[in-house]
Amino acid sequence: MYWYNGKLIESQTLELDINEPGLLYGATVFTTLRVYENSLDSSLTNWQAHCDRLKLSLQVFAWQQPNWQRIYQGAQILLQHFPVLRITLFPDGREWIIGRNLPVDLSKKQQNGVKCAVAQPEFSRNLPSHKTGNYLSAWLAKNSVQVLAAEEAILVDGVGNWLETSTGNLWGWRDGDWWTPPEYVGILPGIRRSQIIQWLENQHLRVREEPWTPELVTEFEAIAYTNSVVEIIPIHTVEQASGSLQYNPHHQNFQQIRRLFSMTTVPFWYTLK
Repeated sequence: MYWYNGKLIESQTLELDINEPGLLYGATVFTTLRVYENSLDSSLTNWQAHCDRLKLSLQVFAWQQPNWQRIYQGAQILLQHFPVLRITLFPDGREWIIGRNLPVDLSKKQQNGVKCAVAQPEFSRNLPSHKTGNYLSAWLAKNSVQVLAAEEAILVDGVGNWLETSTGNLWGWRDGDWWTPPEYVGILPGIRRSQIIQWLENQHLRVREEPWTPELVTEFEAIAYTNSVVEIIPIHTVEQASGSLQYNPHHQNFQQIRRLFSMTTVPFWYTLK
């Protein structure tokens, strides 16, 4: 079941023209959101922020704006069946929405953390400030570290600075502050990342947006990654060429971020930088 170009379709296949740019070049933009309280209007679902990011990419690429009312209609239908929605937009304004379930082992990962590995620098994301359909590099990076029994890859720049994971934004705790790589280093400015930054600042907790150098990453007490589906997942081990790094996946300060996800009635401020 999926929604495509204004229609609900019961099928496991989607028919596209053989000259479709989205098929040939990955010429699409997309966003993935988790529906809270079975509502697009929930503050944690953050529907408008996801739409705003899509709109910005469409404006930058000079692509046609879709029928946003139709997208909302399709999302409303699919959220009755799925807690996670992926909204894809084509250059000519067509929309495609699919649904999926939460990962079956999500609670376990949230509680105990996961192992990651640093990917090769060549696996850098294309147009990192936009969420385009050309996600090959992130997909390859994640697959490449599975030989190390790692569940996530950490993407790096040419000098070894950590940028983000293949599916989310990085967070670290050190010296009484939260740290996250800044947007200007070439990361996707995640919707959840923006929510968390505002949440922490509202709690009078400082967030330091600075590059994660090879030296800095050895000094964190705890690290994690976030995205709009998994919320926050601690990282207990990172494998890299110079050896493995160990972090505390049960650090008490993770609760400062986790409290956000139990406050569904709190209004959030969001800005698209």
